[in-house]
Amino acid sequence: MSDKDIIEAADNFVLNLFKEKLPNTFVYHNYSHTKRVYKSINEIIEDSQISVKDATVLKLAAILHDTGYIKTREGHEEESVKIAREFLESKDVEKDIIEGVEKCIKATKFKNTTPKDHLEEIMRDADSSHFGKDYFEEASEYLRQEYIAQNIRNYTPQEWRDENIELLIDKHKFYTPYALKNWQHTKQENLADLINKNKKIKKKIKKEELKAQLKAKYKDKSVDRGIQTFYRTALRNHIKLSDIADTKANILLSVNAIIISLVLSNLLSKLDNPSNDYLIIPTAIFVIFSAITMILSVIATRPNVTRGEFSKEDVENKSVNLAFFGNFHRMELSEYEWAMDELLKDRNYVYSSLTKDLYFLGKVLDRKYRILRWTYTIFVTGTIISILAFALSFYLGGSRMS
Repeated sequence: MSDKDIIEAADNFVLNLFKEKLPNTFVYHNYSHTKRVYKSINEIIEDSQISVKDATVLKLAAILHDTGYIKTREGHEEESVKIAREFLESKDVEKDIIEGVEKCIKATKFKNTTPKDHLEEIMRDADSSHFGKDYFEEASEYLRQEYIAQNIRNYTPQEWRDENIELLIDKHKFYTPYALKNWQHTKQENLADLINKNKKIKKKIKKEELKAQLKAKYKDKSVDRGIQTFYRTALRNHIKLSDIADTKANILLSVNAIIISLVLSNLLSKLDNPSNDYLIIPTAIFVIFSAITMILSVIATRPNVTRGEFSKEDVENKSVNLAFFGNFHRMELSEYEWAMDELLKDRNYVYSSLTKDLYFLGKVLDRKYRILRWTYTIFVTGTIISILAFALSFYLGGSRMS
């Protein structure tokens, strides 16, 4: 069997072997990786002055060097040697070629080993040629995913970049003139890309951390968002309740004004007739209760404006509420601006002012709703009494006339 036939048979053997026995989790160490190494071997062979037999040894070693992965990951090189020997012996390959293949396969054991001769250097360079190729990033990611899929180590992208940078700087080197001439430059570019990406990521992380620190610092110094929300909601609710109270008072005011107008225009003219004397008392009751309701409605909505002035001592003692217009409407603009500057310098003063504003709004609401409650009670009571008075008057008046 010719060297070409042996190489072709080995290629078919590995293809079928991986197809049948290699787990799907080997997304890097698979037939595609084998073909990449084989291609890199041929590149070096074409540029080197080596014999045909040595070329055959290298090509066979490139094809068979990862077959041991079908049995184990750790120590796969020894298993690859056994599989290669068994296959090559079955094809009656010369003993010295088999021994050369075994030697080259063992040279791919990267950790703590150094190539002993030119063939081992070629094999080592071909096996790690992806470091100096344009597809380095893609191949490297396949290897990371293989580690994750096989639960070897769950590298993060950042950890994997750090691992590759350390590997390319401290642990890996090319040996052959061809690799140094053709792959070393691309390896340096790949290393530079890793370093630049690392710098950008770390710069971004540092920027985000700084941003978070500034945000936290700003948050500590400013009014807390939760407290702001509380005051905003509470003040808005108080103002809505005040509007509702004013609306209720206006409704009562309008209704009773209409009632008094109708009474005066319709009943008053009839009271001049002596025969309608029985209507005087119920009419008077009706008008009096309506008038009282109107008066209470006006009192409920009547604004209470304070003196509208404050002193410098009031601001320094934090006893004035600058959030309420009644405390400053008579002050000059410059004085009010100064007072507001003093207020905004002190976070506790801001809280205190908002609390006072909320408290006194509550007191105003309490007064409004208490008066409104009495107003509605008087209106309803007056209406009932008036209806009963009219009914009684009509009854007595009708009996007297008959």
